[in-house]
Amino acid sequence: MTQLFAVLRAHGPAWKHGRPLEAQEGWLAHAALMDAMAAEGFIVLGGPLGADEALLIIRAKDEGEVRAKLRADPWGEEMLKLSWIAPWTIRLGQTNLAPGGR
Repeated sequence: MTQLFAVLRAHGPAWKHGRPLEAQEGWLAHAALMDAMAAEGFIVLGGPLGADEALLIIRAKDEGEVRAKLRADPWGEEMLKLSWIAPWTIRLGQTNLAPGGR
């Protein structure tokens, strides 16, 4: 059974501050992987959070699966380092995001 995880990634040492997201080195490969993960339902929601971070809501069986799949990101830890992963239980709002769509 899957559950939801909130994942925070922060800009790493290779991030070029002041350069737009789409102008960062390796953007096309990163975007293609993120789009594929969203299409398969692994990433439920995601995008920049403020100026230096990105928030992902991920559906996975456990934290190990989250870490394993994110390791495939061509941006890697040099561009987006993993800050934290936390299980997330939706109590308010769009509960159709939750496993089983209660």
